[in-house]
Amino acid sequence: MFGYISPDRPYLFIKDETLYKALYCGVCKSIGAECGQMARSALTYDMAFMSALLHNIRGDDVKIVRRRCAVHPIRRRPMADVDDLTRVLACVNTALAYFKFSDDKADGEARGALRFLYNSGYKKVAKKHPQVIALISEQMQSQAKLEKEGCASIDMACEPTALMMQKLSRYVLGERSTEHTEALSYAIGKWIYLADALDDYEKDVKRGRYNVLYLNYGEKSKKAAVSKGESELVFIFDSLFADMRAHLAGITFKFNHDLTDNIILRGIPMKSRELMYGSCRTGEDKKK
Repeated sequence: MFGYISPDRPYLFIKDETLYKALYCGVCKSIGAECGQMARSALTYDMAFMSALLHNIRGDDVKIVRRRCAVHPIRRRPMADVDDLTRVLACVNTALAYFKFSDDKADGEARGALRFLYNSGYKKVAKKHPQVIALISEQMQSQAKLEKEGCASIDMACEPTALMMQKLSRYVLGERSTEHTEALSYAIGKWIYLADALDDYEKDVKRGRYNVLYLNYGEKSKKAAVSKGESELVFIFDSLFADMRAHLAGITFKFNHDLTDNIILRGIPMKSRELMYGSCRTGEDKKK
Protein backbone atom coordinates (compact mmCIF):
# COMPACT_ATOMS: atom_id res chain seq x y z
CA MET A 1 0.00 0.00 0.00
CA PHE A 2 0.99 3.65 -0.08
CA GLY A 3 0.68 4.81 3.53
CA TYR A 4 -1.93 7.56 3.05
CA ILE A 5 -4.88 6.02 4.90
CA SER A 6 -4.93 7.06 8.55
CA PRO A 7 -7.44 7.97 11.28
CA ASP A 8 -8.28 11.35 12.74
CA ARG A 9 -6.62 10.46 16.03
CA PRO A 10 -8.06 13.21 18.29
CA TYR A 11 -11.49 11.73 17.50
CA LEU A 12 -10.41 8.10 17.87
CA PHE A 13 -11.65 6.18 20.91
CA ILE A 14 -8.95 4.55 23.06
CA LYS A 15 -10.45 1.12 22.36
CA ASP A 16 -10.14 1.73 18.62
CA GLU A 17 -6.57 3.01 18.89
CA THR A 18 -5.71 -0.23 20.71
CA LEU A 19 -7.48 -2.30 18.05
CA TYR A 20 -5.80 -0.37 15.23
CA LYS A 21 -2.31 -1.03 16.61
CA ALA A 22 -3.16 -4.67 17.35
CA LEU A 23 -4.35 -5.19 13.77
CA TYR A 24 -1.14 -3.65 12.47
CA CYS A 25 0.91 -6.08 14.58
CA GLY A 26 -1.29 -8.96 13.45
CA VAL A 27 -0.68 -8.29 9.77
CA CYS A 28 3.03 -7.83 10.50
CA LYS A 29 3.17 -11.25 12.17
CA SER A 30 1.29 -12.75 9.24
CA ILE A 31 3.73 -11.27 6.71
CA GLY A 32 6.61 -12.90 8.56
CA ALA A 33 4.82 -16.24 8.59
CA GLU A 34 3.60 -16.15 4.99
CA CYS A 35 6.22 -14.16 3.08
CA GLY A 36 9.38 -14.06 5.19
CA GLN A 37 10.85 -11.57 7.64
CA MET A 38 12.27 -9.14 5.07
CA ALA A 39 8.83 -8.51 3.60
CA ARG A 40 7.62 -7.07 6.92
CA SER A 41 9.51 -3.84 6.22
CA ALA A 42 6.88 -2.77 3.65
CA LEU A 43 3.93 -2.82 6.04
CA THR A 44 1.93 0.41 6.48
CA TYR A 45 -1.15 1.23 8.53
CA ASP A 46 -3.18 1.10 5.31
CA MET A 47 -3.27 -2.66 5.72
CA ALA A 48 -4.35 -2.36 9.36
CA PHE A 49 -7.32 -0.36 8.09
CA MET A 50 -8.08 -3.02 5.47
CA SER A 51 -7.84 -5.68 8.16
CA ALA A 52 -10.37 -3.83 10.34
CA LEU A 53 -12.73 -3.24 7.43
CA LEU A 54 -12.62 -6.74 5.95
CA HIS A 55 -12.74 -8.61 9.28
CA ASN A 56 -15.91 -6.69 10.11
CA ILE A 57 -17.59 -7.26 6.75
CA ARG A 58 -16.73 -10.97 6.74
CA GLY A 59 -17.81 -11.37 10.36
CA ASP A 60 -14.45 -12.81 11.41
CA ASP A 61 -13.88 -11.92 15.04
CA VAL A 62 -10.42 -10.57 15.88
CA LYS A 63 -8.70 -12.43 18.70
CA ILE A 64 -6.33 -10.14 20.63
CA VAL A 65 -3.37 -11.77 22.38
CA ARG A 66 -0.42 -10.26 24.24
CA ARG A 67 2.96 -11.13 22.75
CA ARG A 68 6.48 -9.82 22.35
CA CYS A 69 8.07 -9.10 19.00
CA ALA A 70 11.54 -8.25 17.69
CA VAL A 71 10.80 -4.53 17.70
CA HIS A 72 9.32 -4.61 21.22
CA PRO A 73 11.10 -7.54 22.92
CA ILE A 74 10.72 -6.48 26.56
CA ARG A 75 7.04 -5.76 27.04
CA ARG A 76 4.19 -7.83 25.71
CA ARG A 77 1.87 -5.90 23.40
CA PRO A 78 -1.73 -6.52 22.29
CA MET A 79 -1.66 -8.16 18.86
CA ALA A 80 -4.35 -9.53 16.60
CA ASP A 81 -3.83 -13.25 16.32
CA VAL A 82 -2.88 -14.59 12.90
CA ASP A 83 -5.91 -15.89 11.01
CA ASP A 84 -6.89 -16.75 7.43
CA LEU A 85 -7.75 -13.14 6.57
CA THR A 86 -4.50 -11.63 7.88
CA ARG A 87 -2.57 -14.30 5.96
CA VAL A 88 -4.23 -13.20 2.71
CA LEU A 89 -3.67 -9.51 3.53
CA ALA A 90 -0.02 -10.28 4.25
CA CYS A 91 0.34 -11.70 0.76
CA VAL A 92 -1.49 -8.75 -0.79
CA ASN A 93 0.79 -6.31 1.04
CA THR A 94 3.92 -8.13 -0.12
CA ALA A 95 2.73 -8.30 -3.74
CA LEU A 96 1.86 -4.58 -3.74
CA ALA A 97 5.28 -3.74 -2.28
CA TYR A 98 7.05 -5.82 -4.92
CA PHE A 99 5.19 -4.16 -7.79
CA LYS A 100 5.63 -0.70 -6.26
CA PHE A 101 9.40 -1.14 -6.05
CA SER A 102 9.39 -2.61 -9.56
CA ASP A 103 7.69 0.58 -10.73
CA ASP A 104 10.26 2.69 -8.87
CA LYS A 105 13.05 0.71 -10.51
CA ALA A 106 11.54 1.28 -13.96
CA ASP A 107 11.35 5.02 -13.18
CA GLY A 108 15.04 5.10 -12.26
CA GLU A 109 14.33 5.68 -8.56
CA ALA A 110 17.18 4.69 -6.25
CA ARG A 111 14.76 2.98 -3.88
CA GLY A 112 13.80 0.61 -6.69
CA ALA A 113 16.98 -1.28 -5.87
CA LEU A 114 15.24 -2.43 -2.67
CA ARG A 115 12.95 -4.70 -4.66
CA PHE A 116 15.29 -7.62 -3.97
CA LEU A 117 14.06 -7.56 -0.35
CA TYR A 118 10.70 -8.86 -1.56
CA ASN A 119 11.80 -11.36 -4.21
CA SER A 120 11.39 -14.36 -1.93
CA GLY A 121 8.07 -13.15 -0.55
CA TYR A 122 6.79 -12.44 -4.05
CA LYS A 123 7.54 -16.00 -5.13
CA LYS A 124 5.67 -17.36 -2.12
CA VAL A 125 2.66 -15.19 -2.89
CA ALA A 126 2.73 -16.33 -6.52
CA LYS A 127 2.38 -19.94 -5.33
CA LYS A 128 -0.28 -19.32 -2.69
CA HIS A 129 -2.37 -16.63 -4.39
CA PRO A 130 -1.62 -16.47 -8.13
CA GLN A 131 -4.88 -14.55 -8.65
CA VAL A 132 -3.54 -11.69 -6.55
CA ILE A 133 -0.39 -11.47 -8.65
CA ALA A 134 -2.41 -11.66 -11.87
CA LEU A 135 -4.86 -8.89 -11.03
CA ILE A 136 -2.19 -6.52 -9.66
CA SER A 137 0.02 -7.16 -12.68
CA GLU A 138 -2.90 -6.53 -15.05
CA GLN A 139 -3.67 -3.13 -13.54
CA MET A 140 -0.01 -2.14 -13.28
CA GLN A 141 0.33 -2.83 -17.01
CA SER A 142 -2.76 -0.73 -17.71
CA GLN A 143 -1.26 2.07 -15.62
CA ALA A 144 2.05 1.89 -17.48
CA LYS A 145 0.21 2.04 -20.82
CA LEU A 146 -1.69 5.18 -19.82
CA GLU A 147 1.48 6.84 -18.60
CA LYS A 148 3.34 5.96 -21.80
CA GLU A 149 0.50 7.50 -23.82
CA GLY A 150 0.65 10.65 -21.70
CA CYS A 151 -2.98 10.32 -20.58
CA ALA A 152 -4.20 13.72 -19.35
CA SER A 153 -7.60 12.53 -18.12
CA ILE A 154 -7.58 12.45 -14.31
CA ASP A 155 -10.48 10.02 -14.25
CA MET A 156 -8.79 7.59 -16.66
CA ALA A 157 -5.44 7.83 -14.87
CA CYS A 158 -7.10 6.78 -11.59
CA GLU A 159 -8.91 3.81 -13.13
CA PRO A 160 -6.23 1.08 -12.84
CA THR A 161 -5.64 1.70 -9.11
CA ALA A 162 -9.39 1.92 -8.49
CA LEU A 163 -10.02 -1.36 -10.32
CA MET A 164 -7.12 -3.02 -8.52
CA MET A 165 -8.58 -2.16 -5.10
CA GLN A 166 -12.05 -3.23 -6.22
CA LYS A 167 -10.84 -6.61 -7.50
CA LEU A 168 -8.63 -7.23 -4.45
CA SER A 169 -11.58 -6.62 -2.12
CA ARG A 170 -13.71 -8.98 -4.21
CA TYR A 171 -11.01 -11.65 -4.00
CA VAL A 172 -10.53 -11.33 -0.24
CA LEU A 173 -14.23 -11.07 0.65
CA GLY A 174 -15.37 -13.87 -1.64
CA GLU A 175 -19.09 -14.49 -1.19
CA ARG A 176 -19.29 -11.57 1.24
CA SER A 177 -18.45 -9.17 -1.58
CA THR A 178 -21.34 -6.88 -2.55
CA GLU A 179 -22.02 -3.97 -4.86
CA HIS A 180 -21.36 -1.61 -1.94
CA THR A 181 -18.09 -3.20 -0.76
CA GLU A 182 -16.74 -3.16 -4.31
CA ALA A 183 -17.82 0.43 -4.94
CA LEU A 184 -16.28 1.57 -1.64
CA SER A 185 -12.99 -0.14 -2.51
CA TYR A 186 -13.09 1.40 -5.98
CA ALA A 187 -13.52 4.92 -4.53
CA ILE A 188 -10.73 4.33 -2.01
CA GLY A 189 -8.43 3.15 -4.82
CA LYS A 190 -9.20 6.26 -6.85
CA TRP A 191 -8.48 8.43 -3.82
CA ILE A 192 -5.15 6.64 -3.20
CA TYR A 193 -4.00 7.39 -6.74
CA LEU A 194 -4.88 11.08 -6.44
CA ALA A 195 -3.24 11.31 -3.01
CA ASP A 196 -0.05 9.82 -4.45
CA ALA A 197 -0.13 12.20 -7.44
CA LEU A 198 -0.45 15.18 -5.08
CA ASP A 199 2.23 13.91 -2.72
CA ASP A 200 4.75 13.25 -5.51
CA TYR A 201 3.82 16.29 -7.62
CA GLU A 202 6.99 18.37 -7.28
CA LYS A 203 9.29 15.34 -7.31
CA ASP A 204 7.66 14.09 -10.52
CA VAL A 205 7.94 17.52 -12.16
CA LYS A 206 11.58 17.87 -11.17
CA ARG A 207 12.48 14.46 -12.56
CA GLY A 208 10.34 14.72 -15.68
CA ARG A 209 8.10 11.82 -14.73
CA TYR A 210 4.46 11.32 -15.54
CA ASN A 211 2.00 13.08 -13.25
CA VAL A 212 -1.55 13.54 -14.45
CA LEU A 213 -2.06 16.64 -12.32
CA TYR A 214 0.93 18.35 -13.91
CA LEU A 215 -0.44 17.53 -17.36
CA ASN A 216 -3.65 19.31 -16.35
CA TYR A 217 -2.32 22.33 -14.50
CA GLY A 218 1.21 22.77 -15.88
CA GLU A 219 2.63 24.43 -12.75
CA LYS A 220 6.05 23.55 -11.36
CA SER A 221 5.02 23.86 -7.71
CA LYS A 222 2.22 21.90 -6.08
CA LYS A 223 0.95 25.05 -4.37
CA ALA A 224 0.50 26.79 -7.73
CA ALA A 225 -1.10 23.69 -9.25
CA VAL A 226 -3.59 23.36 -6.39
CA SER A 227 -4.41 27.06 -6.62
CA LYS A 228 -5.02 26.75 -10.36
CA GLY A 229 -7.05 23.55 -10.19
CA GLU A 230 -8.58 23.94 -6.73
CA SER A 231 -12.23 23.97 -7.79
CA GLU A 232 -11.78 20.83 -9.89
CA LEU A 233 -9.76 19.00 -7.23
CA VAL A 234 -12.25 19.89 -4.50
CA PHE A 235 -15.09 18.64 -6.72
CA ILE A 236 -13.26 15.36 -7.41
CA PHE A 237 -12.47 14.74 -3.74
CA ASP A 238 -15.96 15.74 -2.59
CA SER A 239 -17.48 13.36 -5.15
CA LEU A 240 -15.27 10.54 -3.89
CA PHE A 241 -16.20 11.27 -0.26
CA ALA A 242 -19.89 11.25 -1.22
CA ASP A 243 -19.43 7.85 -2.87
CA MET A 244 -17.58 6.50 0.16
CA ARG A 245 -20.27 7.71 2.58
CA ALA A 246 -23.09 6.33 0.45
CA HIS A 247 -21.57 2.89 -0.01
CA LEU A 248 -20.34 2.70 3.58
CA ALA A 249 -23.96 3.16 4.67
CA GLY A 250 -24.97 0.25 2.42
CA ILE A 251 -22.55 -2.24 3.97
CA THR A 252 -23.70 -4.64 6.69
CA PHE A 253 -21.09 -4.73 9.44
CA LYS A 254 -20.99 -7.61 11.91
CA PHE A 255 -19.30 -5.69 14.74
CA ASN A 256 -18.72 -2.14 15.98
CA HIS A 257 -17.31 -0.03 13.13
CA ASP A 258 -16.20 3.15 14.93
CA LEU A 259 -12.60 2.64 13.77
CA THR A 260 -13.33 2.33 10.06
CA ASP A 261 -15.92 5.12 10.22
CA ASN A 262 -13.30 7.41 11.73
CA ILE A 263 -10.76 6.58 9.03
CA ILE A 264 -13.13 6.85 6.06
CA LEU A 265 -15.32 9.75 7.20
CA ARG A 266 -12.70 11.82 9.01
CA GLY A 267 -9.18 10.56 8.31
CA ILE A 268 -9.37 10.46 4.52
CA PRO A 269 -10.85 13.99 4.14
CA MET A 270 -8.29 15.30 6.63
CA LYS A 271 -5.40 13.73 4.68
CA SER A 272 -6.77 15.19 1.45
CA ARG A 273 -6.70 18.71 2.89
CA GLU A 274 -3.20 18.12 4.22
CA LEU A 275 -1.94 17.02 0.80
CA MET A 276 -3.61 19.92 -0.97
CA TYR A 277 -2.84 22.75 1.43
CA GLY A 278 0.02 21.47 3.57
CA SER A 279 -2.17 21.43 6.67
CA CYS A 280 -5.56 20.21 7.78
CA ARG A 281 -7.25 23.47 6.82
CA THR A 282 -10.33 23.45 4.65
CA GLY A 283 -10.56 25.43 1.47
CA GLU A 284 -12.59 28.11 3.29
CA ASP A 285 -9.98 28.36 6.05
CA LYS A 286 -7.32 28.84 3.39
CA LYS A 287 -9.14 31.84 1.90
CA LYS A 288 -9.52 33.70 5.20
